[in-house]
Amino acid sequence: MDLVTPAFGLFVWMLVSFGTVFFILAKFGWPVILKAMKAREKSIEEALEAAQVARDEMSKLKSDNQKILDEAKLERSKIIQEGKELKEKIILEAKEIASREANDIIQQSHQQIENEKNAAIGEIRKQVAELSVAIAEKLLRQKMSDNKQQQDYIDALIREMKIN
Repeated sequence: MDLVTPAFGLFVWMLVSFGTVFFILAKFGWPVILKAMKAREKSIEEALEAAQVARDEMSKLKSDNQKILDEAKLERSKIIQEGKELKEKIILEAKEIASREANDIIQQSHQQIENEKNAAIGEIRKQVAELSVAIAEKLLRQKMSDNKQQQDYIDALIREMKIN
């Protein structure tokens, strides 16, 4: 039992040594250690706050990024739709212009055909009139070989013209 229970003198010296070490540590060691622990705790809290701010910022950036992507998709769809509408409008205008030009060409062709037909009819009438006059002249020359018949016929024509 002597080994387990210390002697009274040893106990006093141990108590004095412990008190001295405790006093020195309490005076010089613990404030430094506590200050370092508080600084470490503060830096950990700041790091956690910074991480939370970064997490919040990242979340905000992701939502902004998604919003921008959605707007870009919407804008792309709008541009594609406008392009399709413009294409259809251009095609429709081109068809209308081609149709008008075709109708103009057809009308010009009909007009040209009509003019050529009228010119041909006029030419035929002119030739028919010339042939009729030539035939009539030949017939009259044969039938009215004497001057008396010619004079009577001319007088009859003059009277007929005065009546008309």
